[in-house]
Amino acid sequence: MSTAVAYYRVSTDRQGRSGLGLEAQRTAVLDCVQARGLALAGEFTEVESGKRNDRPALLQALNHCRLHRATLVIAKLDRLSRDAHFLLGLDKAGVEFLAVDMPNANRLTVGIMALVAEEERRMISARTKAALAAAKARGVALGGYRHASVSDTARSVSAQVRTKAADDQAKLVQPVIEQLQLSGIQSLRAIAEALNERGIRTRRGSEWSASGVKRLIDRLD
Repeated sequence: MSTAVAYYRVSTDRQGRSGLGLEAQRTAVLDCVQARGLALAGEFTEVESGKRNDRPALLQALNHCRLHRATLVIAKLDRLSRDAHFLLGLDKAGVEFLAVDMPNANRLTVGIMALVAEEERRMISARTKAALAAAKARGVALGGYRHASVSDTARSVSAQVRTKAADDQAKLVQPVIEQLQLSGIQSLRAIAEALNERGIRTRRGSEWSASGVKRLIDRLD
């Protein structure tokens, strides 16, 4: 039986806590997975503001797809069609995907969407800079309050989120490393090279190094 990994995305913390939009995505994805006779190997949910470019849950979902040779299933590709970072990541991941709302979409479709989104973002940036320059030329004072501080609670929550993401990534890669070690690949450098050859990336989407493998093994210990 073929395998699927589900990826859901909501745009704000409030939506993430309330489930607004999430249940509809999950229902659409699970109905599609069941209709196609796929086995669900995992579900990953991203909660982000739209201004952030990092996608830790997406990276975990893509790594999970590689580990299980699974298809990434998302509910609505059209909702993400202006997110260049997401589309470029999906295009370069080398993972098969299925969008419930656009079942005929493929890597070529995503690549074109990414180019359009990137150009649109560049044009918006250029227009914004031009408008700010014009406002400054008219004597408009630019900038706001620049001394806002981040609360200790926010820092603590952020650290906890990063730690959990790192722990989840370590547990995901652990079986692969153990398999490599059993096959005779023991050195940190050799393990890193083997992970890279298999297309498995770090939590931040970069290639593995010997030091990165050591940090992951230390985390597991």
